[in-house]
Amino acid sequence: MSEQDEASFDETSFDDLEPDERLFRMRHSAAHVMAEAVLELFPDGKYAIGPPIEHGFYYDFDLPRTLTPDDLEEIEKRMRASVGRDAEISGEQIAKDEGRRIFADQPYKLEMIEDIEDDTVGYFRHGDFQDLCRGGHTERTGQIGAFKLTSVAGAYWRGDENKAMLQRVYGALYPTQDELDAYLASVEEAEKRDHRRLGRELDLFSMHEEYGPGLMYWHPRGARIRMEMEDVWRREHIAAGYDLVFTPHIGRSTLWETSGHLDFYADGMYSPMDIDGADYYLRPMNCPFHIQIYNNTLRSYRELPMRIGELGTVYRYERSGTLHGALRVRGFTQDDAHIICMPDQLEDEVVGVVEFALRLFDIFGFDRFKAMLATQPEKAAGSTEDWRTAEQSLKTALDRAGVEYEIAEGDAVFYGPKIDIYLIDALGREWQCSTVQFDFNLPERFDMSYIGEDGAEHRPFMVHRALFGSEERFFGMLIEHYGGAFPLWLAPVQAVVIPIADRHASYAYHVQRELQQHGLRVDVDGSSDRMGAKIRKAQLQKVPYMLVVGDREAEADQVAVRDRSGDDLGAMPLFQLVDRMVDERDNRTAHHEATAASGDGTGD
Repeated sequence: MSEQDEASFDETSFDDLEPDERLFRMRHSAAHVMAEAVLELFPDGKYAIGPPIEHGFYYDFDLPRTLTPDDLEEIEKRMRASVGRDAEISGEQIAKDEGRRIFADQPYKLEMIEDIEDDTVGYFRHGDFQDLCRGGHTERTGQIGAFKLTSVAGAYWRGDENKAMLQRVYGALYPTQDELDAYLASVEEAEKRDHRRLGRELDLFSMHEEYGPGLMYWHPRGARIRMEMEDVWRREHIAAGYDLVFTPHIGRSTLWETSGHLDFYADGMYSPMDIDGADYYLRPMNCPFHIQIYNNTLRSYRELPMRIGELGTVYRYERSGTLHGALRVRGFTQDDAHIICMPDQLEDEVVGVVEFALRLFDIFGFDRFKAMLATQPEKAAGSTEDWRTAEQSLKTALDRAGVEYEIAEGDAVFYGPKIDIYLIDALGREWQCSTVQFDFNLPERFDMSYIGEDGAEHRPFMVHRALFGSEERFFGMLIEHYGGAFPLWLAPVQAVVIPIADRHASYAYHVQRELQQHGLRVDVDGSSDRMGAKIRKAQLQKVPYMLVVGDREAEADQVAVRDRSGDDLGAMPLFQLVDRMVDERDNRTAHHEATAASGDGTGD
């Protein structure tokens, strides 16, 4: 609980509020009703905080035992009884001493009271339940809408790993049952697409906590997808005029002192290693290395813009509680690039980056975007004039690319304005992906310059940009976007040949060789399973094509083709299948679209 908000105690009728405010209050009140139900079940329980959140609410509890699914059902039952009683919800400001008396047996509430600077605290109650609260509630418990408790998770008190671990009970809430049902259906679909689950089921990657949390192991099938990602990335960057480089994974402390990372980012860097009496650090960023390449030679204006790109692996310390599969890791590969240019080149370069990003994402099947443009904060490096030039260049780039964006006034970091591009996936979820970051700071710190047409030295402008963001995160996004049913060109296994009987194995391997000669990734299922089981296994692995071969197919040099949705495409000559698959791969045609939309290629 933070400083009290007097406005939360206004007399505005609930029905007269804007829809967003009504929903906020429904969710807030539902958290109180849930706490009431939990304390009925556990009279000696301790309760901490319970705010409204996106899609619902939660409350943190210190209880004598771990909650079970049966407990959640009972809590829901008691919540519905409270809603049925339609109790009045009332609130007021009370003296802190009165708050200490009321919550004398509630240590978390007492701690919050001590942290409040005012002489009074917010106090809300309905029926026999009472709570410390800033307010923002429905008038009665019967107004809270349709809800369902969804899960229990551990949460440190106030997010501090050194404090008590509490049980956090989550609930979803919407004004109507239809809206709640739609949301729960979307959650169910998202769970089917969870990249951690599919990573295991499709044998794409793994994490090994005992040997290093947040470090990702790419399995052969996942590595095939990564190689395709990187092949596209390199090809597109070379075509766009980037020079690709490779730089070290470690740097001496003097590099990070000059860049400022040891001053501003030390908590995110790993401990130094002593090499020949000097401290070296694993790199958290690639930019200082790219600057060394630029500064290695005196540059002329004729060499600009200079575009330096690298698939550079970096290492950053993330708190264990924030790690999340491939989406939040401690070691990852950035598709990093830096553009060094003259001021009058900046606008065209940023336009080029935004258009490049959209073109790259379209290749991978993302065609919806939005963006945020962060502008100059109160404290900033560089002149106001330079900031205005950079901000206008970023705005123009977004306008010319036709990307919708919002302005985040004053939200840029001190060293320059930036664009964050959000991809919208098949479920309509937004993923922060690309960043285009202007930098006034590093060119000064590293004394970057070029010789202008006038023969004098000038300071160049510098743009950081990552399009995937990181390969690991983008990979996780791809898994969830497609639900593991990748388009053929990305699929780690593009076809499985299924011999009906052992005597057909020789022909099955012949089919495999023919397809492999055209660069296609093909397996043969030579197991003793029945044909139906083999087909089902390939469908569960979301393989685009199953090629069944028996006597008839071997005699006619044909294959009987099924796709992962369960459709039987019939028999076709082997050469015709080769043409079909090569065309689909090379032109990235839309065979996958039906399964991408549903996230399930099994035909269920």
